[in-house]
Amino acid sequence: MRKSSVVLALLTAALYPCILGSSAVAQTSKSMVVSYKDDIATLDPAVGYDWQNWPAIKMVFDALLDYKPGTTVLEPRIAAAMPSISDGGKSYTFKLRTDVKFSNGRTLVAADVKYTLERILDPKTKSPGAGFFSDIGKVTILSPSSVKITLKQPNAAFLNVLATNFAFIVPKEEVLKAGQNWGRNPIGSGPFRLKSWKIGQELVFEKNPNYYNKALPKLERVTIRVGQDPSVAYLALTRGEVDLLGDGVPPAQFLQAQANPKLKALIVSTPQVNTTYITINTQMKPFTDLRVRQALNHAIDKKKILRLINGRGLVASQVLPPNMPGFDKSFAGYDYNVTKAKALLKAAGLEQGFSTTMYTNSTDPNPRIAQSIQQDLAAVGITLELKSQAASTVIEAASTPKIAPLVWSGGMAWTQDYPDPSDFYWPILSCRSAVPGGWNWAFLCDKKLDALASSADQMVNPAQREKRLGEYRKIFSSVMAQAPWVPMFNEVRYTMRSEKLVGASTDVIDPIHYIGYERLSVK
Repeated sequence: MRKSSVVLALLTAALYPCILGSSAVAQTSKSMVVSYKDDIATLDPAVGYDWQNWPAIKMVFDALLDYKPGTTVLEPRIAAAMPSISDGGKSYTFKLRTDVKFSNGRTLVAADVKYTLERILDPKTKSPGAGFFSDIGKVTILSPSSVKITLKQPNAAFLNVLATNFAFIVPKEEVLKAGQNWGRNPIGSGPFRLKSWKIGQELVFEKNPNYYNKALPKLERVTIRVGQDPSVAYLALTRGEVDLLGDGVPPAQFLQAQANPKLKALIVSTPQVNTTYITINTQMKPFTDLRVRQALNHAIDKKKILRLINGRGLVASQVLPPNMPGFDKSFAGYDYNVTKAKALLKAAGLEQGFSTTMYTNSTDPNPRIAQSIQQDLAAVGITLELKSQAASTVIEAASTPKIAPLVWSGGMAWTQDYPDPSDFYWPILSCRSAVPGGWNWAFLCDKKLDALASSADQMVNPAQREKRLGEYRKIFSSVMAQAPWVPMFNEVRYTMRSEKLVGASTDVIDPIHYIGYERLSVK
């Protein structure tokens, strides 16, 4: 099988220049090409919520606040300055820049901020980010360039929330005009605008002439090519046809690239604020039994998984990754122990084993990792059927109650939206995210933990920072005691750039947005 795959990749690569057609010719001297296996799902900032569409959405839109490039320090963007905060941390007043325009030429005003935030909270939008903004009580327009956001209760992470993609400002008239096609016909105030989108082939973005920051973007055009196997994309990059591997360096070529000094110089790597895991649906039998979930945690050899990905990560013991505030260095987690796993299954009345299903992203190496997990579970009597599908299909199944018993999150793992531990609780482990379409794929709902997290988030005084982080350590320790996940590894992200692509490593792998397209350039 491995030989067949390599031959297919080489045949496809040989045909690839013919497939390019006029698209390759159309690239300008100030353009770049990035490749992905799967298509972008949507460019609607209120709806898009994965590592692939987030950087693309950021090309088209901008927010009140963003992070200083390469850091976790917030700074004004559409806002003219950082907000004035009053009423014990419940009121935020923003003064807006007056030189920001949407790509249709209309000036961005306070009414757009109000509409954007209220649209996120509107159930009709079906925004997976709505929970982040649930503390908003009222948005008041003070003037065309001034807006006040009043919260129901203080939220220590609220400014971080306002810097997420969900809060990218959108023009109401364009959203209403596009209707259901808005996600494929976006109009924003970001550094680029969408020029064309050939479904299943490519998206082309061009420089937005109305962008307020005349120093950005540095590129005239960005082409996101989709439907390209990562191994084929790797070969295309070595021939100068692709400038960045969106899916990262494929495992099959990783050692080859590392051994070649010329190729190794093109590799960019950085630890991700990320945890890859198996979610266990706590509402589906036999996983309603805590002992069965604990057995899974003991049954899987995580070090073997890391060997499959060439050691590109660290074994995970808990929900939070090591580079996230609140990580508990003293927490050991569940050890790999087949004897313990069998004993727990026996205690649960499942000594003879059982059969179940796990969904996995079909992009390599995820099917191979899933097969390794399948072998480990077979060793304790669990027969695992694998469903290897496109990421969007897996996400749909995982977020539908009582469809997916187990989900391998590889390629869809949780990476920070913002640098605060609340981001690893509310969207993926809370009661409000344990809903159809949500990202709490374990469907765990512990109202006591929700109350503890809400209380911790009201500690807005900087002097309470360590106390607040301590509260989150307790919350995640309690989560792990309930075993809704099998934390697997914290990824070290490796990708490859072309020789002509210029930019800091934090532009190629941005710590928040994944790729900082507006800061990249070419020789």
